[in-house]
This record gives sequence, C-alpha cells and structure tokens, in this order.
Amino acid sequence: MSDGDTMIHDTLRLYSYWRSSAAYRVRIALNLKHLHYETVPVHLLEGGGQQRTPEYHAIHPQSLVPALKHGNRIFRQSMAIIEYLDETWPDPPLLPATARDRARARAIAQAIACDVHPLNNLRVLQHFENVWNVPSPEREEWVRHWIREGFVAVEAMLAEQLSTGTFCDGEMPGLADCCLVPQVYNAKRFSVDLDSYPTIARIYDSCMQLPAFDAARPEKQPDAPTVS
Repeated sequence: MSDGDTMIHDTLRLYSYWRSSAAYRVRIALNLKHLHYETVPVHLLEGGGQQRTPEYHAIHPQSLVPALKHGNRIFRQSMAIIEYLDETWPDPPLLPATARDRARARAIAQAIACDVHPLNNLRVLQHFENVWNVPSPEREEWVRHWIREGFVAVEAMLAEQLSTGTFCDGEMPGLADCCLVPQVYNAKRFSVDLDSYPTIARIYDSCMQLPAFDAARPEKQPDAPTVS
C-alpha cells in the first residue's frame, strides 16, 4: 500500500459546532461521500468561545470552524475542505463533469458561502452586540436583509438555467446544495419568508429527504443541546 493509499484510509476528524453553517456544509459533503468521521465539538459560545483557546488556535489560526484533520494534515475553510474530499474520494462526485457546469455550481456555492454567510455569521453579530451595542431586533433584521438579498440572486441563478433539476445541478446533489441547505436553515431560524424563492425552497425540500442531509441537521449533532 502506498503512502497515498494510507492517507486515504486515515481517520477523519471534524472540528465542528452544531449550528455552524460552514461545518454543516462539510457534514453534508462527508455524508454524501459515505465517509465515517469523528466529530470534535468546538463550542463557539461556552466560556467566551472554545475557538479562541490557544489549543484550538493551533488547529485553526483564524479561530473558526470547521477544520478537518485527515491523518497528520489539517484542512481549513469549508469550501476547500469539500473540494479536497471530492478530489480524494471522487465517487460520487460533488461537482459536474464539464468545466462550464462546474463554474456554475461554484458560482452558486460561492454566492452563498462568500457573499451571504459572512455577513450574518456569529462573529459579526457578536461584534455588533459587544462593540457597537446594536440591539437584538436590529441585528436580526441585518441578518434577514442580507439573506433576502442573496436569495434573490441565487433564485435567479437557479431558475434561469435548464441544468437546474431536482437539485442545484441536475439530479444529483453536489457542492451548491451543500451550501444552499445550511443557508436555508439560517433563513428559517431568522423567520425569512421563503415564498419569494420557490426554486430554493423546492431544492431544499428535495435535499432534506435524503439521509445524507437529514443526518447533517444541526439538531442531530452530538453537541446539539438536548430538548427536554
């Protein structure tokens, strides 16, 4: 067995927080690849945030989740992690076969992961609260505003193309769906009305019928709070 083969079979360890959108994306990708992984919870609120400890900073210099440890290597940034998984375990693929369709799938994914999500993630909202003293209603409206702005664009990107099928690209879930589903979860959490985004809502519902997406739900994670 080559060193490369050994690397493929090494343990996967995902540093995650149950409600992190970025970690949620990676959980979906791991599940779609049928890969077994160990979850290492990193609580983003407890004790001022476990992501800020020196121990975790050594794992992820940005003090963010997720991080994926595979063998002796640590990978950061959810989009890079997902593409690493796709290149290391190519079946089933998370990206389409042609360059044109791969560019479209990446554009949808990045519209969410790069343009919508960073504006409403935890550290932005904590800065509003702790530094600028922005009240909760204004913080929540900020989140809703940028989700709506992003969903208008993503809805158009999905609705205008014949390559949109049951999922963002055809009849197999992939990279774009890994990003779409967590953002819809956030939209629901902040009471964004999805009626204006019928294609997004339809694709989300199709995804959530699959075991890979269902198992990745925040409330099904080992570090999710228990409901009495």
